Amino acid sequence: MQLKIMPKKKRLSAGRVPLILFLCQMISALDVPLDLVQPPTITQQSPKDYIVDPRENIVIQCEAQGKPPPSFSWTRNGTHFDIDKDPLVTMKAGSGTLIMNIMSEGKAETYEGVYQCTARNERGAAVSNNIVVRPSRSPLWTKEKLEPITLRSGQSLVLPCRPPIGLPPAIIFWMDNSFQRLPQSERVSQGLNGDLYFSNVLPEDSREDYICYARFNHTQTIQQKQPISVKVILVDELNDTIAANLSDTEVYGAKSSRERPPTFLTPQGNASNKEELRGNVLSLECIAEGLPTPVIYWIKEDGTLPINRTFYRNFQKTLQITQVSEADSGKYQCIAKNALGVIHHTISVTVKAAPYWIMAPQNLVLSPGEDGALICRANGNPKPRISWLSNGVPIEIAPDDPSRKINGDTIIFSSVQERSSAVYQCNASNEYGYLLGNAFVNVLAEPPRILTSENTLYQVIANRPALLDCAFFGSPLPTIEWFKGTKGSALREDTYVLHENGTLEIPVAQKDSTGTYTCVARNKLGMAKNEVHLEIKDPTRIIKQPEYAVVQRGSTVSFECKVKHDHTLIPTVIWLKDNGELPSDGRFTVDKDQLVVADVSDNDGGTYTCLANTTLDNVSASAVLSVVDVPNPPFDLELTDQLDKSVQLSWTPGDDNNSPITKFIIEYEDAMHEAGLWHHQTEVPGTQTTAQLKLSPYVNYSFRVMAENSLGRSLPSEASEQYLTKAAEPDKNPVTVEGLGSEPDNLVITWQPLNGFESNGPGLQYKVSWRQKDGDDEWTSVVVANVSKYIVSGTPTFVPYLIKVQALNDVGFAPEPAVVMGHSGEDLPMVAPGNVHVTVVNSTLAEVHWDPVPLKSVRGHLQGYRIYYWTDQNSSKRNRRHIEKKILTFQGSKTHGMLPGLEPFSHYTLNVRVVNGKGEGPASPDRVFHTPEGVPSAPSSLKIVNPTLDSLTLEWDPPSHPNGILTEYTLKYQPINLTHELGPLVDLKIPANKTRWTLKNLNFSTRYKFYFYAQTSAGSGSQITEEAVTTVDEGKMAMASRQVDIATQGWFIGLMCAVALLILILLIVCFIRRNKGGKYPVKEKEDAHPDPEIQPMKEDDGTFGEYSDAEDHKPLKKGSRTPSDRTVKKEDSDDSLVDYGEGVNGQFNEDGSFIGQYSGKKEKEPAEGNESSEAPSPVNAMNSFV
Repeated sequence: MQLKIMPKKKRLSAGRVPLILFLCQMISALDVPLDLVQPPTITQQSPKDYIVDPRENIVIQCEAQGKPPPSFSWTRNGTHFDIDKDPLVTMKAGSGTLIMNIMSEGKAETYEGVYQCTARNERGAAVSNNIVVRPSRSPLWTKEKLEPITLRSGQSLVLPCRPPIGLPPAIIFWMDNSFQRLPQSERVSQGLNGDLYFSNVLPEDSREDYICYARFNHTQTIQQKQPISVKVILVDELNDTIAANLSDTEVYGAKSSRERPPTFLTPQGNASNKEELRGNVLSLECIAEGLPTPVIYWIKEDGTLPINRTFYRNFQKTLQITQVSEADSGKYQCIAKNALGVIHHTISVTVKAAPYWIMAPQNLVLSPGEDGALICRANGNPKPRISWLSNGVPIEIAPDDPSRKINGDTIIFSSVQERSSAVYQCNASNEYGYLLGNAFVNVLAEPPRILTSENTLYQVIANRPALLDCAFFGSPLPTIEWFKGTKGSALREDTYVLHENGTLEIPVAQKDSTGTYTCVARNKLGMAKNEVHLEIKDPTRIIKQPEYAVVQRGSTVSFECKVKHDHTLIPTVIWLKDNGELPSDGRFTVDKDQLVVADVSDNDGGTYTCLANTTLDNVSASAVLSVVDVPNPPFDLELTDQLDKSVQLSWTPGDDNNSPITKFIIEYEDAMHEAGLWHHQTEVPGTQTTAQLKLSPYVNYSFRVMAENSLGRSLPSEASEQYLTKAAEPDKNPVTVEGLGSEPDNLVITWQPLNGFESNGPGLQYKVSWRQKDGDDEWTSVVVANVSKYIVSGTPTFVPYLIKVQALNDVGFAPEPAVVMGHSGEDLPMVAPGNVHVTVVNSTLAEVHWDPVPLKSVRGHLQGYRIYYWTDQNSSKRNRRHIEKKILTFQGSKTHGMLPGLEPFSHYTLNVRVVNGKGEGPASPDRVFHTPEGVPSAPSSLKIVNPTLDSLTLEWDPPSHPNGILTEYTLKYQPINLTHELGPLVDLKIPANKTRWTLKNLNFSTRYKFYFYAQTSAGSGSQITEEAVTTVDEGKMAMASRQVDIATQGWFIGLMCAVALLILILLIVCFIRRNKGGKYPVKEKEDAHPDPEIQPMKEDDGTFGEYSDAEDHKPLKKGSRTPSDRTVKKEDSDDSLVDYGEGVNGQFNEDGSFIGQYSGKKEKEPAEGNESSEAPSPVNAMNSFV
């Protein structure tokens, strides 16, 4: 079927008039061509609320179109405005725009009023909105005398602005005399009314230039309020005289400067109301005072805050909801909270609405005799009232038209005639505003015409919608049909979408959508058609997108952007930075697919976009470049609140270079004691720019600050001004006080002296005091200079003393020091440990016990006991003075200890001594003990010599540590085959006096592994291992080598299989021939020597039986000539190859392999075989096959 646009198929949206009204043909969305007669239409007009600049000419716009061209007239304040009578007013030629030339003479205030424009021709009259013209105003502030404000730190403060009322309202901001904006925070912020609110004041808020500015954008002027002076004082700074002279009224506010719960500065009370119009921005504000500074939270009591339209301003103190609607009405609660309490304020919000369109009236084109309707629907809060006008005249008093009928918000037309043409105005109004909509009814009789250009070419990207235009006009409304191709194939509705304006839509255009399309328009007065052409192109794609990059300043970064496109389209690739052009800088290099930025600077950070454009589409991909670096140094260091032991340091942070500052490090220099040396003072979080620093007395301070982020630490700031603190007595005493004697008759008192920074003043000295702990003596004291040691002479040996060291300077003494205990000098112990006895645990371990010595005899700090022990073996053969003694020390007051690592079967001697800080005491009498036998160490060596065909000779050296008397040697050995599998183990005992042994009757050409160890009565010692091979003659070795090579070479297996198969076939033929010739009676021999494992060959086919793999571990099947391990064992069969041949010049190896060659002379057929008359061994052939 063909696609058609039929009026009766129009879909009706919800809320339209009944379907009967649209069964007529009508044009609502189509514009009437300007060459046809039509009523006026307002195309441009000034805004309803029109604020003009009084310094410029006033231009009130009114543009309209129609056929014939309309004429214009104006009303002012509801009466006709005769522009001819005012020489300053002119109307622009060809339009209704008014120009009031007030720049030459006249005032803007003269032309204030409500203006309305009317455009009229023979078909009707259209009217504009009521345009309220008002000149902008920027009045001056009224003169006022502002008294300075003095208040205590911590109190709340509100600085009023109260700007003059201007038109439009001014924009308010606070600055100082230098035109620098005053910093705002959670504590200090500007309210919606322009006032400046302080939740609590601090001393740094003191200044004399709090200035409120009002900016009037329309006239581009700024008005300034008189400066306000604020002084904040600390309570502890008020002396008695000032406190007596200040009354309560002289200090701003009455609230205490102490910590307190929040209270609201604005709005007042617990609840308030707010009304806002639909579509505006709803702004709710809560500002609270308190100490500490309260934090503000917002909730909606009867619902949730809209996620995408809710914004928090002014440090959470202002809640804004954009595009507010009736659904946003309700109760909103702001919550102010600090550590001392929580308060709430409820704001009831009501959203009203000026009228807004639900369905604005649309132009209506009808042919004579048709029916139609104009619909005007609007909503608002309260509900707007709908009224109709015809050609600018209320319809109630307009000329009567029998074809129309008014039904509330709808005018219904029946059987219209040409005289029914008119312009109708719909007015929807309530107390918050009005809407005025013009819509004409134009009665025409016109055949169809297609307004789209002929043979228009449309190019569309594949998989996107294709829209083929067929703009048309006709009255009655034409029907539209679309065809594809020259044959006029119908377009199906399930594939295409036909819009009311005649446009054909292909929802997803494909390559096969390419072609020629024909649009046909028909009505009862005629027909029109037009052809358009469609081409489908491949989409442009970015196949390699730029990626997010974080680079450090000074490095190089590159972004890649690879584009794939239709070959008929020419793309252009451009790079943008922050949606603008790249900087004209040689550091930026654009290659085919890449953007390179060299020597990256801070200004290079931003969003880089690769934009690929063709005539049909464009694609883009973006990546963010973050330029990071260590922070810039802080600056503007300032010292305030300078007290004896504290000062406040403030600074201005340097640029964080796109990596947030995590902390500030504060260092100090003591120019008096350690000039040029900077010490760590403290650290504060990166959000803090002030620090209260604790100071020490008598230090000439300078400070510097460094900032740190994730990349590292900034350079230090410039040093602050110097600050010298007053001298004071020391506030600490020396630490690490000790009392130790260097000689038996003295006491050496030492301490860690204070440094210059800790001295707190000039003349640093130390008062050293001491007395015996257990005596009744008074303290003996001496004042010494700034040293770290004092020696007390003439003391008894090792007596406990109480000691204290106190610092003092010219100002006074430090606090009372702590008392520590020390001892006078030690002397060597006087007594040896007694009752020393030894218990032997095993051959390498013994336990020693002794009695402790009396503590008084130690004459010092008991550090432990020391055991000297040595072995007496072979002592007669060497000088006893060179005996090596071993020492073990046991800490503390232990009375026993273990001696590990002894040598078995040895004689030992030991003694015990007590040890103190001075040294060792006398030795105890020597004690002798013996260790029992132990297992020996491994033999020192093991060698295999003189290998023969069936014997090996072993030679060894005895163990280096026999650890007793050797009783015998044990030798174990076993053979190892080619696959490293071990054979049976043979165990052999050898007398202890032997160092050589010969093993006989071994297998030739066999590898053996030997295990050899010695024994004492205590058991077997560690073993030593060795491997050796019995010999074999060279011929046998060569054959064995070849067989091993053939059996182990993987690349040769395939060739050997083929050779084996060929040899088998030759052997079969050979045996068959011999059987027939009677030369080799194999059958008889087999019958004479039956073998249960080797079955005879089948005589009927002359073939061998099946071959069994060695891995099956089963007996060989019939016809096998070798067992599964590829050997021929003599005991397997009494039959030999000799029985099958005339001569065998070979023999079997021990592993069953055949050595030599099998040969047999052939009497009847000498030509067969090789020249040497030697044939391959069938056994070897089978082995090769296997």
